[in-house]
Amino acid sequence: MYENLFYERLIKLRNEKGVSARDMSLTIGQSSGYINGLENRNGFPSMQVFFYICEYLGVTPSEFFDDNNNRPAYYKEIMEDLNALDSEQLQNIKAIIKGLKH
Repeated sequence: MYENLFYERLIKLRNEKGVSARDMSLTIGQSSGYINGLENRNGFPSMQVFFYICEYLGVTPSEFFDDNNNRPAYYKEIMEDLNALDSEQLQNIKAIIKGLKH
C-alpha cells in the first residue's frame, strides 16, 4: 500500500512541477535515468536521496506522503502569500473563496 503511494506521489508531484524525470534525476545528483527507474517501480531511494527529492519538489516528507494534499508546493506558496496579508485582506480572500465554492 505505502509502496504504491510513494510511486504515485513521485509521479504526481514531479508532473505538477512540470519537470522531466531526466532533469530531476540530474538536479538531485543522480544518473539521468534514476527518477524514471523509481517511477517504473524499480526500488526505493535511500533516505538521503528521498530528502533531496522532497527538497527538489518543494515539499516536506510528510507532505510528500499526504495524498489528501493534491498540490503541496502550490498550497505552501499560497500560505506564504496569505501570511503577508492583514486581517481585512484575509476576510476579502475568505469571501472570494466562499463565493467560488458555490
